Amino acid sequence: MNFNATGSYHQGVSLLGGWLPLTVEIVTVAAVLAVVGWRSARWRLLWLPVCVAIGVSGALITHWYMNSQGLSSDPAPAPLWIWVAVCVGSAAVATVGWRGSRWWRRGLSLLAIPLSLLCVGLVLNQWVGYYPTVAAAWGAVTAGPLPDQVSADELPGLRGTSPSTGKVVPVDIPDTASGFTHRTEYVYLPPAWFAGATPPTLPAVMMIAGEFNTPADWMRSGNITSTVDAYANGHGGQAPILVFVDAGGSFNNDTECVDGPRGNAADHLTEDVRPYVVSTFGASANPANWGVIGWSMGGTCAVDLTVMHPELFSSFVDIAGDLGPTSGTKEQTVDRLYGGNAAAWAEFDPTTVMAAHGPYTGVSGLFEDNAAPPRRGNPAHAGGRAPQSDGGGSGYGGRDGTPDTDEKGAADALCASATALQVSCSVHTSPGGHTWQFATQAVTDGLPWLADRLGVPGSTDVPSPPASG
Repeated sequence: MNFNATGSYHQGVSLLGGWLPLTVEIVTVAAVLAVVGWRSARWRLLWLPVCVAIGVSGALITHWYMNSQGLSSDPAPAPLWIWVAVCVGSAAVATVGWRGSRWWRRGLSLLAIPLSLLCVGLVLNQWVGYYPTVAAAWGAVTAGPLPDQVSADELPGLRGTSPSTGKVVPVDIPDTASGFTHRTEYVYLPPAWFAGATPPTLPAVMMIAGEFNTPADWMRSGNITSTVDAYANGHGGQAPILVFVDAGGSFNNDTECVDGPRGNAADHLTEDVRPYVVSTFGASANPANWGVIGWSMGGTCAVDLTVMHPELFSSFVDIAGDLGPTSGTKEQTVDRLYGGNAAAWAEFDPTTVMAAHGPYTGVSGLFEDNAAPPRRGNPAHAGGRAPQSDGGGSGYGGRDGTPDTDEKGAADALCASATALQVSCSVHTSPGGHTWQFATQAVTDGLPWLADRLGVPGSTDVPSPPASG
């Protein structure tokens, strides 16, 4: 699976590789070396080792915290911990070496801290492919409009037209049923939605991103609207309505799309979002015309929502999700997501839910997952780094509980359980990292299949992608 960014929104200076990240790293190393200097024997034999120890300790504590909190489904690359150590160590050098230093060294010591912190951010970004370019990052920081964004007030004026691309509408969906506090969400309306005097009754797809996200990330980092526009252009403007939901409520609130102490995220998606899209944009209310696409945490949500609510959704695409809603070990998950209520865990565990439900009718799913890491010299990761593996589990610390050396174990287990209960499903694997670029290509691969399952006008009988890519 190879990703090529399309659309002017993703053109520009790359943050995933190339000259900019390398230049920042070189400048940072030079600044840190100049700050450390040779200085006195006491500095070299006492204070410098102390600063190094502080830096290493900072990296180890950060590593432990990420592991204990289950904050990542993939092991972090080694350069991340190196730069965390450099950042913390730079702060220690600036503190203990301030007294007696010359003015230029003091200035450099202050500069080395944000530079090393920037390197941490760059490595994090390369790890997940969050911002592919400087322009994408700037657009997110400045909260500029999304590509083809229009307000709800502009929609009547576009009625009866034939736009070449779909339009993205920011929406403030009432939380009447759930009480879930959420950020602005977005609805993508394909070109066919604007034809005629009234909106056509189109299928709809709920789009759920990963653990750390904003609802706009599918478009800013994933460039998904270009993917759907391309599909619509090949099908007479027809495509599903996409709903970019807020499953977290805030950037660092990992709800795993369940109801619990972190908020009633499941109720928001099923009882607030879905009825709103049907009533406001004329989407079909038929569950046969509703699907869910999710990446990472969102992939887990996609499976869970569909098997829990076959009366609302009929198809899902799970991109590199876990075996079930996860926030560390099972004991930690029960405590963090459900307030210690083990019965609530069972209510949202997809394997348990499927077994309790029994055979399904008209439900289908596609699992898009990472295959074994590519050989050295041919990395598929967008940042030029081969995907990492802990050698004993899927993701960081094997958090999904499924022993494997890639991210396919959970998909195989879930698909086997689903198939036994008459859910039509398949697993498609391709090389790549746990990045937005992998998610984008997975949607590109799976969209024709999903559109056909949901009955998008103009779609044909499309088989799922092959089992290996």
